[in-house]
Formats: sequence, structure tokens, C-alpha cells
Amino acid sequence: MKRVLLSLIPLLVFCLIRILFFLCRVEYRISKDSLGLLNGTEGYIFAFWHGELLLQPMVFQKFAKHREVFVLISRHFDGELISRSISYFGLRCLRGSSSKGGSAALLRIVKHLENGDIISITPDGPRGPYHSIANGIVIAAQKANVPILISRIIYTKSWEFKSWDKFQIPKPFSKIIYYIQSPVFLDNLSLEEARDILKLKMESLEDITVSS
Repeated sequence: MKRVLLSLIPLLVFCLIRILFFLCRVEYRISKDSLGLLNGTEGYIFAFWHGELLLQPMVFQKFAKHREVFVLISRHFDGELISRSISYFGLRCLRGSSSKGGSAALLRIVKHLENGDIISITPDGPRGPYHSIANGIVIAAQKANVPILISRIIYTKSWEFKSWDKFQIPKPFSKIIYYIQSPVFLDNLSLEEARDILKLKMESLEDITVSS
């Protein structure tokens, strides 16, 4: 049964995302500094909440077609489903989390960042708590000395699951607004200070005047 699900669900998810994206109006609100990073060649961490992950691959389709993008994904069964789904978007995966395979994944993340790749992370994934910040994202950013780009997605109309992450799916013909805020630098901060700053930044919506 799992083999059948692993064959069918990822393709269905890919088709769902493409159809929803096509049916909705889309607006990008991106800070000038972040737009430079998106169009550049430097490594950085791309962060977003677990409940807003569904349409995040479309950012890379628009801004990073020729970049190597790695998504940190857990070793659970649902992680395997996500891994196979994002492969349809040309994204690659790094398996591991704070609870399973974390140390090995962290070493690979830092290496990829130093090589100029993009690492995509949900700080509160894969199991929560809701809108929490795990240590891994902070440690990776500080060790590789790279910024964190925060991506928020706001839907004017959506379905919200009663799951720990309050997972959202946009309704057809609604509006999707991507907020990609100014890069966050966490160097020279303690782990606790860095986590607090990152959480504050991720829970706010920056007043962005530059759009794309």
C-alpha cells in the first residue's frame, strides 16, 4: 500500500499545486535586498512555516531555475512523500531533522551553503510545536555565515486544516501574496537571542515596498 501511495500521491500533489497556482492571482512583495539574493549566486537559507509550505516551490520556479535548491526533509513516511513531490519541481532533498539524522544533515547543509547553494528549511517542522524555531536553522546560518530569507504566503481565501501546523490550501480564484522579507543575519548572537529574533521576524509581515 505504501508503495502505491508513494507512486501516486507525489504526482497528484504536483498537479494540484500547478492547477491552484494557475487558477489564483499571484503577487510578489519582495524587499530589494532579498531580490538581489534571489537573483544572485550566493548561498542562503530560505525559511518558511510548515503550514505555508504548499506553494513555496513556485518561488524557486520563478527566481531560482538555474540554482541548486535543497530542501531539508524528515526521514518519516510523510517526508518521503514530500521528497518525491518536490522532485517534480526540480528541487533536491536533504534527509534529516532535529530528532533523526540531524547532525549529519547539518554538516551537509553547511557544506552546500558554503558552495553557494540554497537550503530550504521549515524551522517548526516536521512535528512542531506550531511556529517554533529549532536550533538547526540558527546553527547552520551562523556556521556558514549566510543570511536567512523569510518567505510568508498569505491567501485571501483558504482552507485551514485542524493540524498542529494549521496547514493552509488556497481556494481557487483567490489571491496569493508572497512576502519575502529583508535578509536576516544572525551572526554574533547567542543561540537564544538568534532564535527569538528569527521567530519575531517570521511572525511579522514586513512592510515591503518593492514588488516583482
